[in-house]
Amino acid sequence: MTKIYIAAIALIAGGILFFTMSGKDLTTYATFAEASQMGQKVKIAGQLAKDKEMIYNPQEDPNHFTFFVRDNNGEERKVVLNAAKPQDFELSEQIVLTGRMKEDAFYATDLLMKCPSKYKDEEIKIRGEEKI
Repeated sequence: MTKIYIAAIALIAGGILFFTMSGKDLTTYATFAEASQMGQKVKIAGQLAKDKEMIYNPQEDPNHFTFFVRDNNGEERKVVLNAAKPQDFELSEQIVLTGRMKEDAFYATDLLMKCPSKYKDEEIKIRGEEKI
């Protein structure tokens, strides 16, 4: 075999490996109702229910955090995250959860937060000065 054939086989093998590894996280976006019917790993986008209690006691269990989220259809469910409570969690505008429904709770394995921009106050101040 020549060097070109060896390089081509290595590139093809690398491509196959890349696609099989990236294919493991091809979860779909769903609502809580869809997640309870599907029974598989899904992503749910929603907002933190700030009027409900959040339970996090790092002295008792630093990797157990429970809170409530409203999905885009307005359905509210308890979420259990087996990780520490993220910093500035209460300030989040939107939350994307990855996990599965078990009974009436959503067990999240991953959490992404969309927080307000640190430049938001400056943007409002600049807009306010333009009106003068």
